[in-house]
Amino acid sequence: MIDRKALVRRHNPLITSFDKFSSLSVGNGNYAFTVDATGLQTFPSLYADGGVPLGHFSNWAWHTHPNPEQYHVDKFPRTLFSTFGGRDIGFPYMAPGQITDEYKWLKFNPHKLHLGKVSFRLTLPSGEEASADDLKEIEQELHLWGGVIESQFSISGTKTNVTTCCHPTQDLIAVRVQSKLIRQGHLQIAFHFPYGTWKFAGVDWGKGGQHNTAIVSSNSHSVQIDRKLDQDAYTFTAAWSSGSLAQDEQDSHLLLLTPSPDQDEFEFRFRFTPEAVDTELPTFEAARHSSEQHWRNFWTSGGAIELAGSQDSRALELERRIVLSQYLTAIQSSGTLPPAESGLTHNSWAGKFHLEMHWWHSVHFALWHRTDGLTNSLAWYISILDQARKLAASQGYEGARWPKCVAPDGINGPCYIEPFLIWQQPHPIYYAELIYKIKGTRDTLEKYADLVFESAAFMASFAEWDAQQQRYVLGPPVAPAQEIYDHATTMNPTFELSYWAFGLSTALAWQDRLGLPRMEKWEHVLKHLSKLPEVEGLYVAAETAPDTFSGGSSTKDHPTMLAPLGILPGNMVDHETMLRTLHEVIQVWDWDATWGWDYPLVAMTAARLGEGQLAVDTLMIDKVTNTFLPNGHNYQRKPLTVYLPGNGGLLSAVAMMAAGWENGPDTHAPGFPQDGSWEVRFEGLARML
Repeated sequence: MIDRKALVRRHNPLITSFDKFSSLSVGNGNYAFTVDATGLQTFPSLYADGGVPLGHFSNWAWHTHPNPEQYHVDKFPRTLFSTFGGRDIGFPYMAPGQITDEYKWLKFNPHKLHLGKVSFRLTLPSGEEASADDLKEIEQELHLWGGVIESQFSISGTKTNVTTCCHPTQDLIAVRVQSKLIRQGHLQIAFHFPYGTWKFAGVDWGKGGQHNTAIVSSNSHSVQIDRKLDQDAYTFTAAWSSGSLAQDEQDSHLLLLTPSPDQDEFEFRFRFTPEAVDTELPTFEAARHSSEQHWRNFWTSGGAIELAGSQDSRALELERRIVLSQYLTAIQSSGTLPPAESGLTHNSWAGKFHLEMHWWHSVHFALWHRTDGLTNSLAWYISILDQARKLAASQGYEGARWPKCVAPDGINGPCYIEPFLIWQQPHPIYYAELIYKIKGTRDTLEKYADLVFESAAFMASFAEWDAQQQRYVLGPPVAPAQEIYDHATTMNPTFELSYWAFGLSTALAWQDRLGLPRMEKWEHVLKHLSKLPEVEGLYVAAETAPDTFSGGSSTKDHPTMLAPLGILPGNMVDHETMLRTLHEVIQVWDWDATWGWDYPLVAMTAARLGEGQLAVDTLMIDKVTNTFLPNGHNYQRKPLTVYLPGNGGLLSAVAMMAAGWENGPDTHAPGFPQDGSWEVRFEGLARML
């Protein structure tokens, strides 16, 4: 049995400086608060230039800029693209380099809203405001087992200790400060509220006149503030042990909380809600106890993997990545919405979520028997089902067509590529099947039947009949997952063909399980779907990309021709052909032009093909986009310094490598090397499909 507490605690991040790649976060899946080495957001500029910024976001908090021109995606000009069968369909398309104000507004609204900066205002004995250079003896630790950050620093020889935690069910942060700076009058708390922006930091400090911060009620121990930004609003509530709060005379969006100078300890809590609520804020001790209980339950339930004792020198680092990825995806990706690619840390793509990436964010929750992390966000698909049906019908298709990059309204803005992607379409079928295989209940079948059947209906409708070759084809227009190909001409991308076969066969199995008659159209499409395209014994990216392995740009981006026998169980795949393709990808792919989820993608294919050493080597390859920072985040590039699909993909891959997959070999840890160099202990993991 794994000593889970020891496993988790040995990977607590330890920070000893203002390292822009080492900001730490607390959160609960729907809300997260990221801090610097002080335990608050005191020096955000140190983390803003290519670091992991000090974000403060919630799944409910979105902002929309004024829309005086009444822009709406339904009014955006449509560009016609011809399908394989000669039918013209209008898409909200905008070619790169032809950006208009209308396009920008529709693309970036609504955007995630940074709720506000909460920081220390520290002063030196001279009365001057302290800079980061004035803080010495920095020691900060994220205690993963309890979800608590302990921070320590000194100013002019005076030590300060800060404890920061997040309530598990409320958008609430609780903080305890212990310092003689309180008695000396050199420590205050600043609450500063910004205007909203779609840009990465999510804050705009230059538009103070375009939003409102109003104190609704206050007393010696608490305050309620109403925030208004254009048509959006929210409420901020704070409570403290002793002290006084004052609104800055020059900046109404800045409030300073001054602790009473008669003690060395001070506590405060603050909460954000979409509207005012009557419930009192829990005490610091209550919030901390709730956090610690929540995280104990998290770490002691679900799966665990321990690699201690392995001969491979990379084992401890892989174990660190596994532990920290569990924490980060739990606080950033387990909530009621599919997560943005940078979660609740900063505003990548305006904070909108990419549905094709949802697989990489969330499938691991089910594999690690923390299924709620996936089912929580599946409810959102049900909520936009009518919107997805409307999109499909507007293009002449049946069923529901899922969008690509959206806010909670489920409306895809105009783009040069997003409207043409389809590999997110079978995802709900995969999620539902995985949940069913784990739970095995009729309730699961009934709960997700509409998602499965409406997804399949679109898929069957989207496939077009090629009378000459007596087969169904996918596209054009279609943008494959390897996004380097022209969507106007691409046909039969390999990954999407296999995923269509998986989705339709699974949907038919759901009809059998529910005692429903089989859809003949789905069976016909499945039976006559085009074969996976191959050239000279290798699977290529698409039928229209026969030169995939000829070099140049064709070997950039995602090697998705491996996905049919990797993240998918191998529908229509010949294993020998896939094995040759895997080795060709390893040899010729441009690994400097890949993304964080490409490494687990390749590792899963290698595992299914019995190449355990190659699976590990790929997971641990030394490439920039496979960097895992001290805080556990998967780094990609500036400014995309947080990329949670890499974390989630890693967790899916190692779960599969440890627990195996359906119809796989009945051996221990079948995806790891079998030569004795790896000692893999695991428990509580589900097999992959």
